Amino acid sequence: MYRLLALVVIALSLICLAVGGIFLYQGFTKNQWLVENIKQEKITLGLSQEEIAAGKVLTTASELQKAGDTVRQHRHTIAPTYEDALGGKQFDPTDPKQLTYAQAMNLENYLYLGVLSFGVVQMALGAGAFMVVAAIALLIGGILLFRLAPGKN
Repeated sequence: MYRLLALVVIALSLICLAVGGIFLYQGFTKNQWLVENIKQEKITLGLSQEEIAAGKVLTTASELQKAGDTVRQHRHTIAPTYEDALGGKQFDPTDPKQLTYAQAMNLENYLYLGVLSFGVVQMALGAGAFMVVAAIALLIGGILLFRLAPGKN
């Protein structure tokens, strides 16, 4: 009976280890994908001329957050709200003020989506790491239970 329980615990630990590995793999690959795509876009908002000349681009959540906040501040100098930008009318793509405001909203959302994406990646990595640690603890417990179980040793 105890040996069967030990084998179940060991099997669960192996499943937990596999799932944790999948979470870690997804986290690392999605992080790499995000960084590569951001580098292709060459987002440099907020960097100094020296950093830009050296080829630096924004590649972290905090850098993207800062850039998104900057775009938001700039957008608010055009109009405090979307309704104010429209002036009570429907969107007119021929109106430079409305078009600039809409483009700023799109850029701001793009940057904030990057921030959110990095957050999801960090959650996946954290969950994966926790699952691996839990799997190791379960595996050790299962092995000890198996070895200490009464019966044939």
